[in-house]
Amino acid sequence: MRSSPGTVCVLAVLVTALSAGCQSAPGTLGGNGGPGGGRTAAVSPSPLRTSGYGAVFLGVDECSSFGRTSFTEVSCDGERAAARVVARHDGTVRDGPRCPATTDFVLHIGEQRPASGEDGKGGDAAVPRGYACMRNLQPPHPGDPGGGGGPRTIVGDCVRGLDDGRVRETACDGEGERRPEYRVTDAVDARSECPASTTLYVRLGGGTPVGCAEPL
Repeated sequence: MRSSPGTVCVLAVLVTALSAGCQSAPGTLGGNGGPGGGRTAAVSPSPLRTSGYGAVFLGVDECSSFGRTSFTEVSCDGERAAARVVARHDGTVRDGPRCPATTDFVLHIGEQRPASGEDGKGGDAAVPRGYACMRNLQPPHPGDPGGGGGPRTIVGDCVRGLDDGRVRETACDGEGERRPEYRVTDAVDARSECPASTTLYVRLGGGTPVGCAEPL
């Protein structure tokens, strides 16, 4: 990027907006407070259908299919398997643990109560409200560094500025909708620990909540 008065002004606006703790809307980054960061790459439509492949619906190391109207738990050895659960938590993304750094997308699982049998003693086991952190079985992996997606922003990811002062993650290879403008080079505890070349601070959350980003 060329250094010019206009460029410096734009950077100042971005840094100020991020330091003020702007709230991230779906699809944007810069306020990654929950386990899924500022957004989730995919939200499951309703309903999620169980299939009895494990004691816990979509438990760790179990697999799901991809569907337009629902996601189904399937055998990981089957041809319909598309993604594997790398972490599974009850509750909501906002209040629960963060997904692993290279999670590709998050499935939100609504509570499902057991169906009553003819004898009134109930049928299937209940599924509590929760979320599953998913990793595609085959590339692409948007959650990888520079992949342009995933629920978290991590070192190696690229972002571009939005008109309202927030930033959005985009693929570092420039294959996304817009070309990247900055790359996150470090994750640190405080801004003072960022390299001198840092021109943008991105809120990452977690143990090292400050992302140091440099212009591309």
